[in-house]
Amino acid sequence: MVEPLALEELLVHGRPSGHPVARREGAVLDLGALRSRVAGWRAAFEAHGGERFALFTDDTFDFASALLGAWHAGACVYLPADARPATLEALRPHVDAFAVRAPPGLTPLSPAESGAHDFQRLSPDLAALVVYTSGSSGEPTAIPKRLSQLSREVATLGALFDADLGDVPVLSTVSHQHIYGLLFRVLWPLASGRVFDAHALPYPEDILAALQPGPALLVASPAHLKRLPSTMDWSPVRGHLRGLFSSGGPLSLEALQACRERLGRAPVEVYGSSETGGVAWRRRDTDDDASWRTMPGVEVRADEEALCVRSPHLDLPQGAWFTTEDRARPVPGGFQLMGRRDRLLKLEEKRVSLSAMERTLVDGGLLREARVLPLTEGQRVVLAVVGVPDAEGWRLQESGGRRSLNQALREKLAPHFDSSALPRRFRYLEAMPVNSQGKSTEAALTALFDPKRPPFRVRERSPERVLLAVEVPASSPYFDGHFPGSPILPGVVQIEWALLLGREHFALPPDFLRLETVKFQQVIPPGAHLMLELTWAAESGRLGFKLTSDVGAHASGRIVLGGGVG
Repeated sequence: MVEPLALEELLVHGRPSGHPVARREGAVLDLGALRSRVAGWRAAFEAHGGERFALFTDDTFDFASALLGAWHAGACVYLPADARPATLEALRPHVDAFAVRAPPGLTPLSPAESGAHDFQRLSPDLAALVVYTSGSSGEPTAIPKRLSQLSREVATLGALFDADLGDVPVLSTVSHQHIYGLLFRVLWPLASGRVFDAHALPYPEDILAALQPGPALLVASPAHLKRLPSTMDWSPVRGHLRGLFSSGGPLSLEALQACRERLGRAPVEVYGSSETGGVAWRRRDTDDDASWRTMPGVEVRADEEALCVRSPHLDLPQGAWFTTEDRARPVPGGFQLMGRRDRLLKLEEKRVSLSAMERTLVDGGLLREARVLPLTEGQRVVLAVVGVPDAEGWRLQESGGRRSLNQALREKLAPHFDSSALPRRFRYLEAMPVNSQGKSTEAALTALFDPKRPPFRVRERSPERVLLAVEVPASSPYFDGHFPGSPILPGVVQIEWALLLGREHFALPPDFLRLETVKFQQVIPPGAHLMLELTWAAESGRLGFKLTSDVGAHASGRIVLGGGVG
C-alpha cells in the first residue's frame, strides 16, 4: 500500500508516472497518462476563460481527468446526475460551458491535444464542486463544496478503512456523478493509490465477472445489492471482496443476508447525504446490530424529533448544526435511526402524514415497499401509492385484478386515516425506479401515473434483453379519435412505448437516429395484454422490439440510437 496523498497534492509529487491509476477494457492507465490528460483539460478550460463548467461522462478515467483539469484551472465543476437533454438544459443558466456532453445546439468542450505539466498545489479554499440532491423529496437542490471539505472526507475514509483493505482494485455499480460515487470511486482511490475501473457494473452478471480475477473492493448501492440473484453461482468469487460499501438508502435485512451468503461479507453501510457528506457507518455481521458509529470529527445530536449533525464536511458557520430528515435515538458511540421525519400534507383541510401512511402500508402486509405522493388532477390533489408487492400481494392482483389489491390496501389504511385522505391512484412495480444515485425521485414516481405510460411487469431480464407483460388500458388517451367506434393503438405509440420502456431498463444513448425493419402485423385493441421483448445491442446502438399476444405477432423492428450514453 502506497502512502496516501491529500487531494490538493495529487499531481504535484509523491508517485512515479508509471503508478497505475485506472483500468479500461483490459488496459492499465497510469499516472503519466492521467497527468497528460489533465494538462489537456486544464488548457481547454483556461482557453475558454470561464469559471463554472458542467461535466458529464460515463468513463471514470475521463471524468477524473476533466475534474482535476478544471480544478487546476481554478474552475468549479457542476455535476448533473444524468445527461438527459432536460437535465443539461436546466444547467445552462448556471454554467459558462459544458464538458464532454452538452444540451442540443451547444458544442461541448474537449481536452486540448497538449498542455503544460507544471502542476501546483491546489488551494483548499477552491470552490471545487456543485452537486445536486437526488430529488427524492422534490426538486434537486444545488450543494456547493470546497476542496477542503472533499479532502477532509477522503482523509477520514482512509483513516477508517485503508489499513483493512490493502492494495486492491476498486469496482463500482454507482455513478461518479453523485457525491457517494465521486468520493468512493474516484477521489479516495486517487488519494490512496488504488486503481479504479473506468466503467461501472450495472448488472449482477457484470459484478460476478469483475470479481472472477481475484481480490477487489466494491462500491455499491442498496438498489444493486438487493438484486443479487440466488440463481447465479457466486461460489467462485465468494470471499474475493476485501471491502464492500453501500450508501444512498437503507439496506434491507434480505439484501444484507444476500451479501453475506453470495459475496461472503456484510457491507460497510455509510450514512450521510449530499449536504452532510459521510456522518456515520456500520457493518452488520449480525442482524441485531443496528447502531451507527459516528465518523471521526463528526458530532451528532439525536432525538426522536430529528438527527442533527455538526461536521467538517459541512460548509456552515462555526458551531452551526444541520438538521436532517431522519429521527434517531442516541446509543454509546453513535445512534440508531428511528425512521424518516413525518412528511405532512394538508388535504381536504386535514393534515395527513405521508410517512405514517407508508409505514402502515408496509406493516400491514401485501407490500414490501411503498411510497405515497400527491398528484394534482385538475383543481384537486389526490394521493397516489407506488408499491412493490410481496408474494401475497402479487397473488391477490393476479387472482382478482389490480382493483382487488387497490381495495385491500385502502381497507388496511381505513382504520388509521380519514376516508377523504385515502389514496385514489395505485401503481405496482417489481422494484422502485432508481436513478444513478440509487434514489427514487419524486419526479420519476410521478411519471408512473402519466396516462400515456402503460402498466407492465418484468417477466425476464438480462443485461441485453428484457421481457415485459404490458397492459393496454382502455382509458389510454391514445385511443381518443383513433378511431371512433373502432379504437386501435397507433403504431407510433407502440414505437414510443418500446423506447420509453427501453430507457427504463437499459442505459440508452439519448438521440433517436432512425427506424429499421419496422412491421405492424395486427392491430392492438383497448384492454389487450401484450408481451414486449426488448433487446439492446450497445455496440451497434440498436434497440430491438417485438410485441406479441395470445393472437400472435403485433409489431416488431429496431430503433437506432446515438449521441453517447444518456
